[in-house]
Amino acid sequence: MNIVVLAGGTSTERDVSLVSGMGIYKALERKGHNCMLLDVFLGYDGDDWRDVWDMDRDWTASIEAIKNENPDIEAVKALRPDWQQSFFGPHVIDICRTADIVFMALHGENGENGKIQACFDLNGIRYTGTDYVSSAISMNKGITKDLFHAAGISTPAGVRVRRGADIPVDFPLPCIAKACSGGSSVGCAIAHDKAEYKEAIKEAFRYDDEIIIEQYIDGREFSVGVIDGKALPVIEIAPIEGFYDYKNKYQAGSTIETCPAELDEKITKDMQEAAEEAFRVLRLKVYARFDYMLDKDGKFYCLEANTLPGMTPTSLLPQEAAAIGIDFDELCQLIVNISVRDQLL
Repeated sequence: MNIVVLAGGTSTERDVSLVSGMGIYKALERKGHNCMLLDVFLGYDGDDWRDVWDMDRDWTASIEAIKNENPDIEAVKALRPDWQQSFFGPHVIDICRTADIVFMALHGENGENGKIQACFDLNGIRYTGTDYVSSAISMNKGITKDLFHAAGISTPAGVRVRRGADIPVDFPLPCIAKACSGGSSVGCAIAHDKAEYKEAIKEAFRYDDEIIIEQYIDGREFSVGVIDGKALPVIEIAPIEGFYDYKNKYQAGSTIETCPAELDEKITKDMQEAAEEAFRVLRLKVYARFDYMLDKDGKFYCLEANTLPGMTPTSLLPQEAAAIGIDFDELCQLIVNISVRDQLL
């Protein structure tokens, strides 16, 4: 198959997306596919794009060029003075149209919020992962909470606050403030006292015009991947310092991850079933990953859904798949297979 691996973009998770994209690109190449790694924002700056699948080109150079870019978003935007006219870089839509499928290696705002998926639907472009509606629903933590509450899925108590609105002055502490549509724990902070509460809200509003203030769950953290509606083994995440923030997610050695998690058999089964139900409630397709907290009384809470989970060397979904004998290359191929099947139905 001719497969475009689409990565990059301008979200706060740009650099993570690039690492995911490189890994997926190499895995699908090893599986025998004709692959192209493409930055959705910078595009392909060449006149010969119509021959991209016929060119005898070593894409390793493109991988290195992407890897070495400055992850500073303003610096990236400066590389394209015309970026306000179109988010997509040169020839991105044209090249994606020529592919059999686009593997979505994007993370964050313009990858998981459904806008690119909707654009691809309008252009007849096949892609991996869930559709634009479920992407948009899951990206918004407030809407996700509403659906969880309606379906009886346990999730921390919380409120949504828009910029300019009154901030709750008596929200129970400790609590967490987070950007409503953020990812990778960017714009997320724990508040233990009034001073930290004020700073946490300020930090969350740096990344979004709407934030979530929610109950802090003191306990152990877990994640459950779901592929084609079926839960993978539960993985426990134990940061050596602090909580599972951006640094602890992606810096090797910052977190101890145990898969399968050392949990009571019933809690494991219940958490997996809850993840499958959350997958259904959010009408997700192909694959996703759900984050959980387990308190000291043995009750677990679903924090959020990740519709395009990280595929970096330290990412959780590949570790969960490996626990049942699915290596990284096979995982990438499985995601392609399910996506192709679903889009042909």
